[in-house]
Amino acid sequence: MNRFWSNLAHDLEPYTPGEQPRMADLTKLNTNESPIGPSPQALEAIRAEAAGTLRLYPDPRATALRETLAAYHKVGPEQVFVGNGSDEVLAHAFAALLKHEAPLLFPDITYSFYPVYCRLFGIAHQTAPLDESMRVRIADYRRPAGAIILANPNAPTGMALTRADIKALLDEHPDQPVVIDEAYVDFGAETAIPLVASHPNLLVVQTMSKSRALAGLRVGYAIGDSGLIEALNRVKDSFNSYPLGRPAQAGAIASIKDEAFFQQSRAAVIESRARLSAGLARLGFAVLPSSANFVFASHPDRDGAELAAALRQRAVLVRHFAGPRISPFLRITVGDDTQLGRLLSALSDILQAAPKT
Repeated sequence: MNRFWSNLAHDLEPYTPGEQPRMADLTKLNTNESPIGPSPQALEAIRAEAAGTLRLYPDPRATALRETLAAYHKVGPEQVFVGNGSDEVLAHAFAALLKHEAPLLFPDITYSFYPVYCRLFGIAHQTAPLDESMRVRIADYRRPAGAIILANPNAPTGMALTRADIKALLDEHPDQPVVIDEAYVDFGAETAIPLVASHPNLLVVQTMSKSRALAGLRVGYAIGDSGLIEALNRVKDSFNSYPLGRPAQAGAIASIKDEAFFQQSRAAVIESRARLSAGLARLGFAVLPSSANFVFASHPDRDGAELAAALRQRAVLVRHFAGPRISPFLRITVGDDTQLGRLLSALSDILQAAPKT
């Protein structure tokens, strides 16, 4: 360890993102990126911002973007916060809303950035186990808590709660902030945003990286009561008062306004997910019901890590997690037909050639 590090840096165990390798003829299904690409209108808006005005700082409040998001989600602009991807928005939420004397609650199997943020910000936390079918049980959160955060759909399982489930959770915890992380909501789940009007403790976080195919632009946002948003702004302005550049703001606005492209592309991903799930089932995989742009699948006769390694040797990348209960599984991004055909063909070859474990 470097002797110049702070105690905080020494103690951190950073989040490990999905691999971004440089390999020839790669089928990349490990980071949940869109196989379709952004709205052409968004690309045009981004190019238009690559002009002499880049010498000027962007609007620090992203006013036009917040107004566009507010109109889209039928809330007020004062109820919208934007940041550099949903991970930054979540980081601000952890600092501004989720640190209390009682522990923060979240599932034992969920987005692995949550415990990282807890270590970074010194937040006491407890986990509630998913049930035998890998679902979140609202009843498990009926205990003392300082705050609650849930990914819905959950990651890496892809399984979703209904809006009624979220409402029940909110009603049982009226005095605690509840963050619902909806990175994948557009692929088949119900957003909790309509509950914001009646629940001042609810913050909903979304991203434009998945269903809007703007992962490289880094735009995330949160919607909640204006009091919650003000707390996020206080943290943001103490950290980075200009988080979103001009191209990011312009591209995000154009993407939101291109509703036809958005609906077409998300429907295509949902259709491809069904084909992927069916193809995996034919190969003997058990596939959890997914409301995301990925599936979580295991094979009864094969080790998850070995399958991932064998696929990598064939230049097909999927995500494997080594944690308890999930080590048999592969998380597989929904790709295009060519990518999914290559994946299924590779898995078929592997299953025929490899000895059972």
